[in-house]
Amino acid sequence: MSSLFLASLIFITLLQSPTPAQQPPTDVVPQAQAALAAVLAGQFARVEEQFTGEMKAALPPGRLATLWTTLLAQAGAHKSCEASPRVVAIADKQMVITKCQFERAALDVQFAFDSAGKISGLAFRPAASAPVPYTLPAYASPASYAETEVTIGSGEWVLPATLTMPAGSGSVPAVVLVHGSGPNDRDETVGASKPFKDLALGLASRGIAVLRYDKRTKVHGAKLAALTEFTVREVVIEDVVEAVKVLRAQPRIDGARVFVLGHSLGGMLVPRIGVADPSIAGLIVLAGAARPLEEAIVAQMRYLAAADGTISPEEQQGIDEAAALGERVRALKTEDGKSGRMISGAPASYWLDLRGYDPPAAAKAVKSPMLILQGERDYQVTMEEFARWKAALGSRSDVTFNSYPALNHLFIAGTGPSLPAEYEVPGHVAEEVIRGIAAWILGRR
Repeated sequence: MSSLFLASLIFITLLQSPTPAQQPPTDVVPQAQAALAAVLAGQFARVEEQFTGEMKAALPPGRLATLWTTLLAQAGAHKSCEASPRVVAIADKQMVITKCQFERAALDVQFAFDSAGKISGLAFRPAASAPVPYTLPAYASPASYAETEVTIGSGEWVLPATLTMPAGSGSVPAVVLVHGSGPNDRDETVGASKPFKDLALGLASRGIAVLRYDKRTKVHGAKLAALTEFTVREVVIEDVVEAVKVLRAQPRIDGARVFVLGHSLGGMLVPRIGVADPSIAGLIVLAGAARPLEEAIVAQMRYLAAADGTISPEEQQGIDEAAALGERVRALKTEDGKSGRMISGAPASYWLDLRGYDPPAAAKAVKSPMLILQGERDYQVTMEEFARWKAALGSRSDVTFNSYPALNHLFIAGTGPSLPAEYEVPGHVAEEVIRGIAAWILGRR
């Protein structure tokens, strides 16, 4: 949910991380351009007939039209596409990436082709742009910490990570950072900002060790995409448990004072993380979603569509399609979890795992102390959801609540209604958030 749009704009991706192609086939680019032109013209059947069998299973006939309508409702009307796309290699496949401009966002449209020339992958992602050099926030003191590269997990799911340790020789508390939805890197890079890097440097400058890692969906995306059954346990929770183990094994870290901080989807899953490891010293929720994923998708799309004062017929159709997604999820039966059925790019097992999950209600059973924070300008996770956390946990003396009027979903300050374009402006997590988290952790002994 920390990605630009909740629905991720990634409808089906059966791909690995790309590397530059050495000798791209000469016919790949024209084929991709023809497929993109067909999508833009609404000729979806022409594209679907080029799908591999796996793609046809993931996107049955007619589903591409639905997804395109949903995309337009989120990103706005299509404006233009670049004339010279990029070609990258993904194992034995070739992927053509075309940057397209929509009313509210620039997106990379990605078509992957197998060796037979069939479309084996399709994705719509926030457009890659030139990296913005990271500048230290004023609250980070480089002399106060040092960073080292570590790994978490083992075997096929091992993940690269960064441990930020406060300077000195004494015992320190520590915190694991848990990402929002999507294939996030360890900094939880969104647009021009790196909120997890801000948190790591800011907290380490105040005497708290921080472990952050590249998410499983980023490092092992192709392996996950090949699975027809998984849940948030495999995508998120298992890696959090492994990260906590890594921290407890560090000689300077007080194993009894290891905390977990979850942002957005990570915050939504904090109650499950607390159940998975009841010995965690405390749990921190940043913009923790408190409503079903399918409901949040509709609400976000409606907010974005109405941002200019009117909702176009295309935008309304996208909202209606998102609502239909919710109906499909609610209609799932338990046995569908083993069927391999895909819904909006995720297996039925994933949707069933979250269906009916009420994070604030689940948090009542968690005994660990909690800190729950919310930006009041956040349109992805709203103040209404923050109120649900308060209603469920407000009577507990070991749960603290804070909201910040000027902050958005990334806990970065701004003015006026929050919109996706705001994420393209470099910013830092507000110092008051860093101070509040640090004080809460250091105060728990």
